[in-house]
Amino acid sequence: MTSETQSPPQDERIKEQSSFRQWLIRPELGGICGAFLVFVFFLLTAFDSGMFAPSGVLNWSIVSAQFAIIAVGACLLMISGEFDLSVGSMIGFAGIIIAILTVQMGWPMWMAIITTFVLCMILGGLNGWLVIKTGLPSFIVTLAFLYILRGLTIFAAIVTTRKTIIGGIHDKAEGDWLAAVFGGKILTGLFQWFGDMGWIETFERGTRKGQPVVDGVPMLIVWAIFLVVLGHILLTKTKFGNWIYAAGGDAEAARNSGVPVNRVKISMFVFTAFCATVFATCQVMEFGSAGADRGLLKEFEAIISVVIGGALLTGGYGSVIGAALGALIFGVVQQGLFFAGVESSLFRVFLGVILLLAVILNTYIRRMITGER
Repeated sequence: MTSETQSPPQDERIKEQSSFRQWLIRPELGGICGAFLVFVFFLLTAFDSGMFAPSGVLNWSIVSAQFAIIAVGACLLMISGEFDLSVGSMIGFAGIIIAILTVQMGWPMWMAIITTFVLCMILGGLNGWLVIKTGLPSFIVTLAFLYILRGLTIFAAIVTTRKTIIGGIHDKAEGDWLAAVFGGKILTGLFQWFGDMGWIETFERGTRKGQPVVDGVPMLIVWAIFLVVLGHILLTKTKFGNWIYAAGGDAEAARNSGVPVNRVKISMFVFTAFCATVFATCQVMEFGSAGADRGLLKEFEAIISVVIGGALLTGGYGSVIGAALGALIFGVVQQGLFFAGVESSLFRVFLGVILLLAVILNTYIRRMITGER
């Protein structure tokens, strides 16, 4: 008669430690903690200023949405192991192209928008192709494109209009079906009902009497939510998402495993250009004009949002949700300083401090994952 060898019972402390460690290395951890602290701070210092009234919430939600749109593209590209420093210039370039095609050349708005998307995505693909074919760091290639696109944008605006700011977009966009997708609002009837019920403040005088101060959700916010959800599903629920992680983690090992690394990286450059063009189109529809200097420094703000959200600068690790939280932190702080009566220039001090802290935290997390010292 043989007796079965029984394994000793597992120590529950080991299980708990393992679960805690898994939670600790989640890329969203820094973004969650940062967002919590930021909201607590402004709830204590700016609650009475109207920051959390409907109009105040709309203000910082719009700013956060702007950061989030470009952060989604930057996040996926960074996870695949690359950078794109031309995002800001792409925003200005896309806006000017839309303005020239519509205001100066008389194209229908929908045709100008589609053409601009195609052109910008081709340029994004060219960025990726040059990185792959030359073997140069994406930092260098896209830095060159930063200057090329900015120069072409200013040149095109001056040659066609003798100005660097082109107006008249609202007139061309009126009644256009595609313009409403980027510049309209949704749930207007619902917010009007909120106003009629007294749940949202309404204007008391003038031509807008009875209209709620918040009369709908801008499409900019809708696009931000859509892109965050799309990016999260792509990254966590699809085979292509696994390829993105693999391409950024160890490109050579990924190739040996059958991952089309080059195609993945180029696709991420194209997607980053797409996100930049979404941002530019929404901005043009909101302001009714395009400026050659639009998008200045947006590439760095996008990268900082992604780093705050937990992505490693070395690639192969990150989260779209974390990047969205990083964008939320940016938007809340930028508007919160105004509501709290703090000098707005301190926002850039915050950017530097939060970037340094995020990099230190991410370095610590990377060492935990890899076992380095």
